[in-house]
Amino acid sequence: MHEVYMRMALQQAEQARAEDEVPVGAVILHQQTVIAAAYNQREMLRDPTAHAEMIAITQAAEALGSWRLEDCTLYVTLEPCPMCAGAIVQARIPRVVYGATDAKAGAVQSLFHLLDDFRLNHRAEVTSGVLSEPCGSILSDFFAEKRRQGKK
Repeated sequence: MHEVYMRMALQQAEQARAEDEVPVGAVILHQQTVIAAAYNQREMLRDPTAHAEMIAITQAAEALGSWRLEDCTLYVTLEPCPMCAGAIVQARIPRVVYGATDAKAGAVQSLFHLLDDFRLNHRAEVTSGVLSEPCGSILSDFFAEKRRQGKK
């Protein structure tokens, strides 16, 4: 089942790439129903907080009429950063599934372990590496193209 929803998140990442945004996508399920789907929009919105996860969390809170996203699962193509991991903790999201690891900014398992830190008031169950190859490739290809464009 994880792959089905990660493919939906990858579709969101493709939409981001089509709009020249860093291709990260996120989907949130509530009791097996998709209630949010988003992609990075930092450039379009000129907002450093407009990560896919942040936008999806806002959409999900609106859909449920609550900031507590209990009984939800977040699917995201890239390991969440510290800001997004903090929002996951604040929203009380119990399950996070991600594709590619982020060795430079990952706050779930790579650099930090915010979602299982006993000092925080909430922890999340984490599944990593779901469709990691396509989730990582879309990012690698995007940044390789950016480097090529920069050399022109």
